[in-house]
Amino acid sequence: MEKAQKYSRRKFRAFFGVFIVASILVLAAAVMWLWNAILPTVTGVRPLGYWQALGLLVLCRILFGGFHFGRRSNGPPAFVRHRFGEQFMNMSDEEKAAFREEWKARCKKD
Repeated sequence: MEKAQKYSRRKFRAFFGVFIVASILVLAAAVMWLWNAILPTVTGVRPLGYWQALGLLVLCRILFGGFHFGRRSNGPPAFVRHRFGEQFMNMSDEEKAAFREEWKARCKKD
């Protein structure tokens, strides 16, 4: 049973990899089409080739950090959350109340 499960996972990962690559290639074609349909007539820039569109897509990813793969958190890193959680749990009730009041005062809108 476990062997079939490993095969299924491997098959899913291969499919997912092919899906990601195909999506990027289709997205590059969409960038090329939109660029060539809009910008040459509006701004007078030269039309874009497929590989240039793919390069532009990669450049935008580098500069602007889009296409978030994986989980991203807006909060602090996990090791900071863990350390803070331990410190907060070791506080007495009075210390916790004082801590909350201090942060309420800090976060209060003027």
